[in-house]
Amino acid sequence: MFAYYLRLALSSFRRNPGLTALMVMAIALGISVCMVTLTSYRAAARIPIPDKNDTLFVPNVDSWDPAQSYDKDQADHAPDLQTYRDARGLYASTIPDRKLIMFKAGGVLSGGNHMAPEYVAARMTTADFFPMFETPFLYGGGWNAKADEGPEPVIVLSKDTNQKAFGGADSVGKTLLWHDREFRVVGVLNDWEPAPKFYDVSNGSFDEPEKIYVPFSWGQVMELGSDGNTNCWKTEDIKSYLDFLNSECIWFESWVELRTAAKVAAYTKFLDDYVIDQKSKGRFPRPLNNHLYNIEGWMARNGVVGQDNKAMLIMAFAFLAVCLVNTVGLLLAKFLNAAPIAGVRRALGASRRDIFWQHLTEAGVISVAGGLLGGLLGVAGIWALRAWYGRFVQELERSLPTDYGTFAIAVGISLAAGIIAGLYPAWRIGRAAPASYLKVQ
Repeated sequence: MFAYYLRLALSSFRRNPGLTALMVMAIALGISVCMVTLTSYRAAARIPIPDKNDTLFVPNVDSWDPAQSYDKDQADHAPDLQTYRDARGLYASTIPDRKLIMFKAGGVLSGGNHMAPEYVAARMTTADFFPMFETPFLYGGGWNAKADEGPEPVIVLSKDTNQKAFGGADSVGKTLLWHDREFRVVGVLNDWEPAPKFYDVSNGSFDEPEKIYVPFSWGQVMELGSDGNTNCWKTEDIKSYLDFLNSECIWFESWVELRTAAKVAAYTKFLDDYVIDQKSKGRFPRPLNNHLYNIEGWMARNGVVGQDNKAMLIMAFAFLAVCLVNTVGLLLAKFLNAAPIAGVRRALGASRRDIFWQHLTEAGVISVAGGLLGGLLGVAGIWALRAWYGRFVQELERSLPTDYGTFAIAVGISLAAGIIAGLYPAWRIGRAAPASYLKVQ
C-alpha cells in the first residue's frame, strides 16, 4: 500500500507544484537555520580534550576586595586569575601529578632564515604545559623542569612561526632573538589550535594560540608585563617591577593535573590550608571561597557558552517551529482543496484509515524533500562559517560528527517534524464526509 500512497502523493504534487514547493522551502529553511546554529553552539560548548576533563583542574582562590565580590552578578565567583605570590604558592604543592603557572606576554621576534622582525604573542609557562594539554609536536618537544629553574634560553615555536622563520624545516637547535635575547629552539608544534581556547579563557575564549612558548621564569628575569588581562583592586605603592609582582594585582593562571579522587580531595584541602595561612598574614580578607574546576566547569564558570549562544539556539528551533506551523496550515489547505478526490475514494470503498495514511504519506514525502534541501542549505551554511571564522569551525571537524552525519540527522528531524505537522491535516481530511463532495462532482 505504501507504494500506492507514494504514487498518489507524487500525483498530488504535480497538481499543486507551487504550494508543494512552498512547503518544502518552509521546512528547508527551518532545518538549515537549526543546523548552522547548532553547529556553532556545539563548537563553543565542546571540550577540546574530553579524556582529561576529570583530571585537569583550575585552582581558584578569592584574594579580591572585601568590599565587593569580583563578579557583581555572581557573588560566589572568585577571580579567574591569580597574584604572582599565589601562583607561586600553589605551584609549590607536591600533590599534583603535573602542574603549571603561566601568563600571556609579547615581544619582537627576529632571526631565522626568512623572518622579518615581528611582534608575536608569547605564552610564558612551565614545562608541564605540553604534556598536560597534549600539544602535538612536528619537531622536537618541550623543555624539562631543569630549564624552568635556570631558566634556560629555550623556546617552542608554533608551526606558523616556524614556517615564517625557517621555511617549515626542522629548526630544533637553531636560534632566534626575542626581546634582544637569543633563544634556542627545542620544539615546533604541529597544528594545534584548540577551540575554545580552554586553557586561557580569561584572555579570549576563541583567540588564536600564542606563536611562541618560553619558560615562565624569563618573565621575571626580563621584567615582562602581561599582554592579557591585569586586574587590581587595592591601592598600593608600586615603584618597581618587584613591587608589582608582590602586589594584589592578578594576571597569572594555574592548572594542576590530579589523576585520582584522593589527590583531588588532598589538593582541595591544600587550597583551604593555603588561604587560611595567608589570612593569618593579613591577606585574603574575604570569606573562604575556594574552587577546583575541571575543564567543563571552568568553561561554564567563564561563560564560554554565553547567554547569546543559548538564545540563538532557542530562536533557531523556535523558527523551525514557526515553519512547521505554517506547513500545517498549508497542508490543511492543500488537503481540503483535494477533498473531492478523497470523497471519490471513500465512495469507492476506501476507509478513513486509508485516507489518513495516504495524506500522512504525502506529508512525509514533503518533509523528506524539505529535509534534503534543508540539509544541503545547512552544509552550505557550515562551509560559509568555515570560510568566515576559519580556525574556529575547522577545529570542530576533529571532534564532532561530519557534515554528512549532521545532514542525516537533519533529514531525520525533518521527517519526524513533517509527519507530526501532517497528523492534524491528514486526520481532518480523513474525517470529512464524502457525500457533499460527491454531489458537487
